[in-house]
Amino acid sequence: MPIEGWRATCIQMNSRLATKAVDRTAAWSIIKENVDCADALIEAACSHADPPKVVVLPEFALQGPPHGGTVREWIDKACYPIPGPITAPLAKLAIRYGIYIAGNQFEVDATWPGRFFNCCFLINPKGEVILRFRRINTASWPSPHDFMEAYFACYGIEGTFPVVDTELGRLAMLACGEIAVPEIARVFMMRGAEVLLHPTNEQESAAQEAAKVARAAENMVYLVSANVAGGIGFSADGSVLGGRSQIIDYRGKQLAFDASSEESTRVSAVIDIEALRRARREMSMANTLLRGRWDMYRPFFERMTAYPANAFLNAPMTDAAQTKALAETALRNLIEAGVVVEPELQRESAREGAKQAAAAF
Repeated sequence: MPIEGWRATCIQMNSRLATKAVDRTAAWSIIKENVDCADALIEAACSHADPPKVVVLPEFALQGPPHGGTVREWIDKACYPIPGPITAPLAKLAIRYGIYIAGNQFEVDATWPGRFFNCCFLINPKGEVILRFRRINTASWPSPHDFMEAYFACYGIEGTFPVVDTELGRLAMLACGEIAVPEIARVFMMRGAEVLLHPTNEQESAAQEAAKVARAAENMVYLVSANVAGGIGFSADGSVLGGRSQIIDYRGKQLAFDASSEESTRVSAVIDIEALRRARREMSMANTLLRGRWDMYRPFFERMTAYPANAFLNAPMTDAAQTKALAETALRNLIEAGVVVEPELQRESAREGAKQAAAAF
C-alpha cells in the first residue's frame, strides 16, 4: 500500500543549561523546564490544520551539554536512562497526538556503568522508544567506538546503526556534527534509511550547511534538521546563536528553512516517501545510488586507522583529558598514512633547530 505524504516539523526551541546547576535537584528543575518548553511547542505544532506526523527536537535541548568536569560529575548531575523521566512526558504527547517524536539527551545505561552517551531517540505513536543511536564521533565524551568490540558484541551492526521500518518509511537519526562525517549517513542509507532525523545544536557554519545538502543528495534521503533557538549549548552566556532549522529533500532541495534564532515551529514540510522510492529506482544519471562503485573504495577503508578503537574497553573514560594521547596517536596515524603533511615553515624551523644543535655540539 502506498505511503501518503506526511508532514515533518522542526521544534526550534530555547534550552537552559543544566551544567549551571549546583546539584542534581537543581539540574532537574532546569531539565523539567526544558521538557515543558518542548511539550508546549509540540502541542502548538500539532494544533495546526495540517499537523505533523514527526517532530524533531534539537540536540542538547533537554539538558544542555556539560561544560568541563568529569564523566562522573555529569552523570551525577544531569544524566538519565532512556526511556526514563525525560522521555516520559514526550511519550504521553506522542500517544495523545499519534505522532513520532525525535529527540536527544545524555543517557546512562546500567549495561555500561560509568559511561554516559549523547543519544538520539525516537518515540512512536504508542509512546514506545523504538530507536536509540549513540553518537560515535566525539573526542570529549564516551563513544561506542571506545569499547567497540564489546558494543558490537552486545548490539551488532543493526543496533549500533539502527534504522526503523515504520508506516511512514524507514527512519534513522544522527546528531549535530556527525552530519559532517559522510560515513555515518552512508551507513544508514546502506541499511535502507529514507529519512534522516537530525537533532543539532550549532552555530552558523558554511561547512555544516554544505554537509546537510550533500548528505541528503548523495544518499538520496530526506533530512529533517532541528537546531536550538537562542544561544547554542556550548555558549555559556548565550551570545553564540543557533537557529536555521531546515528540511532538505533527496535531491538536496531546501523545502523549509528558518533563518532566525527564535523559537518556532515554522520549519515544516511534506515528506513524499513514494517519490523518493521512485527516484531510487530510476534508470537515470539522477540516481546517484545506482552509479555507486563502492567496492572500489573498500581497500582504502580496510587499511585505514586513525583514532584508536577500544581505548576504554576495560575501563570507562573518566575525564576528557584522557583522550589527548588518543588524539596524538590519531595524528601520527594520519601522518604515516600521508593524509597529514607537516607545513613547510614548520619543517624549516625543525631543520634550523637541528643545524643549531649540531653546531653547538
